[in-house]
Amino acid sequence: MTDFTMKKDADGVAIITWDVPGKSMNVMSIDGLSELDAIIDEVLSDDSIKGAVITSGKDGSFAGGMDLNLLAKMKADAGDDPAKGLFEGTMKMHGLLRKIERAGMDAKTNKGGKPIASALPGTAAGIGLELPLATHRIFVADNPKARIGLPEIQVGIFPGAGGTTRMVRKLGAMAASPFLLEGKMVAPAAAKSAGIIDEVVADPVAAAKDWVLNAKDADLVKPWDAKGYKMPGGAPYHPAGFMTFVGANAMVNGKTQGVYPAAKALLSAVYEGALVPFDTALKIEARWFTNVLMNPSSSAMIQSLFLNKEALEKGAVRPEGIPDQRVKKLGVLGAGMMGAGITLVSAQAGIEVVLIDQTQEAADKGKAYSASFFDKGIARKKSTEEKKQAALDLITATTDLDALKGCDLIIEAVFEDPGVKAEMTKKVEAVIPEDCIFASNTSTLPITELAKASGRPDQFIGIHFFSPVEKMLLVEIIKGEKTGDRAVAKSLDYVRQIRKTPIVVNDARFFYANRCIIPYANEGARMITEGVAPQLVDHAAQLMGFPVGPVQLTDETSIDLGAKIARATKAAMGNAYPASQADDLIFWMEDLGRLGRKANAGFFDYDEKGKRQGYWKGMHDKFPLADTQPDLQEVQDRLMFVQVLEAVRALEEGVLMDIREGDVGAILGWGFAPWSGGPFSWLDIIGAPYAAERCDQLQAKFGDRFECPALLREMADKNQTFYGRFGPDTKAA
Repeated sequence: MTDFTMKKDADGVAIITWDVPGKSMNVMSIDGLSELDAIIDEVLSDDSIKGAVITSGKDGSFAGGMDLNLLAKMKADAGDDPAKGLFEGTMKMHGLLRKIERAGMDAKTNKGGKPIASALPGTAAGIGLELPLATHRIFVADNPKARIGLPEIQVGIFPGAGGTTRMVRKLGAMAASPFLLEGKMVAPAAAKSAGIIDEVVADPVAAAKDWVLNAKDADLVKPWDAKGYKMPGGAPYHPAGFMTFVGANAMVNGKTQGVYPAAKALLSAVYEGALVPFDTALKIEARWFTNVLMNPSSSAMIQSLFLNKEALEKGAVRPEGIPDQRVKKLGVLGAGMMGAGITLVSAQAGIEVVLIDQTQEAADKGKAYSASFFDKGIARKKSTEEKKQAALDLITATTDLDALKGCDLIIEAVFEDPGVKAEMTKKVEAVIPEDCIFASNTSTLPITELAKASGRPDQFIGIHFFSPVEKMLLVEIIKGEKTGDRAVAKSLDYVRQIRKTPIVVNDARFFYANRCIIPYANEGARMITEGVAPQLVDHAAQLMGFPVGPVQLTDETSIDLGAKIARATKAAMGNAYPASQADDLIFWMEDLGRLGRKANAGFFDYDEKGKRQGYWKGMHDKFPLADTQPDLQEVQDRLMFVQVLEAVRALEEGVLMDIREGDVGAILGWGFAPWSGGPFSWLDIIGAPYAAERCDQLQAKFGDRFECPALLREMADKNQTFYGRFGPDTKAA
């Protein structure tokens, strides 16, 4: 079985079809590269072949990118010199694509080449676009679902098979930047408007074949191979080009804070490559690509944001032996912000939804949230009236519990009060089918306790969404003590239906995500009470790649929510509750009515439109600024370790059952420094021995919340890594 096959037709055009066996979408492998290389050699050497068309055997797509195991194999095959293996492997890819691009033409006259076109039936990402960019003309099907682009930057690398160099030379650095630095994926029509592809047609293979039969020598020569080529927008030494690169440098550092190596490496490859001939630029691109692949941050991002995330979405932790549990009819209890969001994403996925609230007005308001969402999408031309109506037709907003008959999943999103939830559970279970799974969307209340109100505790589970539901990618599934496998499978299948990423954790106070994020917010508050400037606290976090610092986060989520959680936790834990000055600050702010953004007053001052105007200086009346501010590294270590140690404790206590879920959940759930790959990947980067040593230092200076967990201490003594000890490969072995 092969990835690439060739068939010569009567007109002398070779149709090269990429069709990886057993895959829904093509990915490039070592074997695939070798097969394509041999086929291209045959095309160029066979006088009966006039030209070639490269297409896909997959319906609706060309290719999804590189098989990232290919990169790992390049590293492994190089033995003691992995950088050399990666560089040489990358240059082999460049050699193949350059062979396609030059197509046998004479180096001096640029004549005598064979036309090679691309015919893309749909989506082309990563190497799936880099390969077509090396061909002489790109034809794409008029497929509205197709997306064209180079998304590599989103998983910690950049286009290293010539995509970076060709895009910049084709579009200019400024026009190429959204596709290279943001990983922007666009529809075929937009890709044509941008100048990335050449034609959008009904039948790309027929159009490409026709073009091949009529192509002239001049049609094959890329602009950068022609005499007098000038880079669009200007090269770095051109006045306009110089300003482009100055701006790009500032933009990259502003967005990445210097912690994402791929963006900086990409910009270096573009800048240096623009100063030299094309073939030298490819070599520069390969060197920077190798540099990024050797950076542990990139390996961690690939591991968590691609391999781990994909594995979880495909059911890596789904109980075995449970038949398909996709949801047909969903009941949502509570039409507030969370219930309305759950209703929206479910209807978008084609699921029938019954939305229940105490009054018809409240239920209708919850349904109206979906209508408003689609109206905004229509205004931005991201949706249509037809899609809006199709989704709204699936939603029944009512006060009648009898409407829940026939539901196979219930998600309760009522007020965070055990009594209210218990009453609702009993009422609903009297109506729904015996085999219906009941889930609570609680963010703090233990599932095992809530399940006591259920007559079917094996069918009771937690499905914790993050706000806003339609934007957040993570869903946390919580198993109570008596939760059965079918409830877990049902929840996982539902999350897959709504195209989000699930993690499954065992029941414990705050589950996993909130368990880690609350200490982050509390540590920021503690520092303010110690006299640390809030600007330093937030900026220290942002310089580590967190989307917002802990002080701003508290304002966004509301200060009274923090106070409510503190009181509930204290009531539940009694004397074991770890009281701190952070509580004093939060309760004081609550008493003043400074509840955060929602009140237009919190740790920040706001204008009448709700725009932040700077940190509120009044907090220093009660907690004066210290004359000497702490070292940046110390602030960052406190913010980082206070979260990471909770993740380790969650693993140690069995709340987390898979470190992949710990890493993916941290990044998608609360924006934990994506460059690090997540808490466990970060610990593997810095090493367990150093982490344990730093814990001891922080504990001595700041208290027992930084005490090194026994598991981490043991791993430090044995010099182990988390993925070496708990990774999926270890489990399989």
